[in-house]
Amino acid sequence: MTRRFQFAVVASSTCLVLLLLFGAVRGRGAAADSNNVYSHLGVYSEVLSRIKADYVEEPDMKAVTIGAINGMLESLDPYASYLNTDQYKQYQKGKDQTRAGVGVVLSRRFGYLSVVDALPGSPASKAGISTGDVIESINNVSTRDMPLALSQMMLEGENGTTIEVSVLRVRKSEPQKLTLIRTNLVYPPVSGKMVNEPGKDPIGLISTYSLAPGRVKDIAAKVDELEKQGAKRLILDLRHCATGAPEEGIALANLFLDKGLITYSQGQKVSRQDYQAVAAKAITKLPLAVVVNRGTAGAAEITAAALLNRRADVVGEHTYGGDTGIRKAITMDDGGAVLLAVAKYYTPEGKAIQDTGVTPNITQVESEPTADLDDDSDAAAPPSPDKMKPLPPDIILKQAIETVIKK
Repeated sequence: MTRRFQFAVVASSTCLVLLLLFGAVRGRGAAADSNNVYSHLGVYSEVLSRIKADYVEEPDMKAVTIGAINGMLESLDPYASYLNTDQYKQYQKGKDQTRAGVGVVLSRRFGYLSVVDALPGSPASKAGISTGDVIESINNVSTRDMPLALSQMMLEGENGTTIEVSVLRVRKSEPQKLTLIRTNLVYPPVSGKMVNEPGKDPIGLISTYSLAPGRVKDIAAKVDELEKQGAKRLILDLRHCATGAPEEGIALANLFLDKGLITYSQGQKVSRQDYQAVAAKAITKLPLAVVVNRGTAGAAEITAAALLNRRADVVGEHTYGGDTGIRKAITMDDGGAVLLAVAKYYTPEGKAIQDTGVTPNITQVESEPTADLDDDSDAAAPPSPDKMKPLPPDIILKQAIETVIKK
C-alpha cells in the first residue's frame, strides 16, 4: 500500500467520522435542551473507554486525546490550534519576533498540513512546493494532528539553518524528502507596467504577492504612475497573494470603491462591525479587472470579494479560503491555550470568506507549471534549464485583458 493510498484512506475515514458525528448532532438537535452537550461528552467518554479496553493493541491514550482535541478544532476551523504549556510559552516568546523561514503559508486539511501557497523565490517555491501540497512531516516529526501554530514555529529558525520536510504532492505516489535552508524572507515589490493591445486603450497592470503593511500605499502609487503613462483601464493581479492583515485587504478595496459596504466582521460574542468605503480614499474610477487563483488567500480575498461585480470583474480560479478570522488565545487551566477565531470577515452578501473563498465571475484555469516535477530529480534545488518546459501562455491574464477591454 503506497503512502499516497494510506493518506487517502485516512482522509476519507476522517471525513466519514466527521459526517457521522455531524449527522448525529443534527439529528438530536431538534429535541435538544441546554444540557444536551453532556450527552455528547458521555458518548466521547464511552468511545475513549472502548478504545482503551478493546483496541487491538494498547493505545497511547495521550496521543489519542490530543488527536481528538485537534480533530475537534479542525472540524470547526482549519486555522485553530491547541498548544500545551510548553508550546504556548514558546508561541508567546516568538510571536512578535521576525525569524527566518522557508516561505510557506499553511492551513490544515484532513489532519495534515496543507500548503496555501509558497512565496515566489522562497526556499519552498524553489523546491517546487505549491498550493495543495501536504507537508507530512517536519524534521521527521509527523504533522498528523500537529497544532498549526506549532508547525509554523518549527519551520522558522535562524537564517541559514536547514530543516527537513516530507512533502506529498498531487502528482507523486510517494512523499518526497526535501532539505530546505531557512532564509530571511523578502516579498517581491509591487510591480506596475503597461500592457498595450494593438488598436485598444492602454491597460495598466499592477501585481503584488503580499498585502503586508505599506503595500496598499505602493499599489496606490503604481496606479497613479500608470494613469500618468496613459492607462485607460486597470488589472489588479492578486495571484499568489496569501499574506497580510484583513485591514490591508479593506484598504486596498477602498482604493477602487467610493461607496458601499466592503466587508463586515462578526462572531458569536463579537458584535457586527461594518467596513464602509470612504469616498476620500478612492483614487481611481478606471475600468478594472481583478485576477485571482487558488493561491489567493486572506486579505486579498476580502479585496476580491468586495470588488466582485460591483466594481470589477474577477477573473481566474476559485480562491483558497484563507485565514480571515479575528483570533484570540484562550488560556487553559493547565497553562496551555486554544487559538480560536472569535469572529470572521464576510462578503457584502453575507458569506464567510474563510469558509467559501471567492468564486470569480469569469472562471479560467491557470496554465501548467513551468517545471517538470514528475521526475526523480532533487526537488530541493531549482529545476535545471534542460528540465524546464517552455513557458506556457498566461491564459488567466489573457482572459483578464480581454475582459477589461470590453468594459
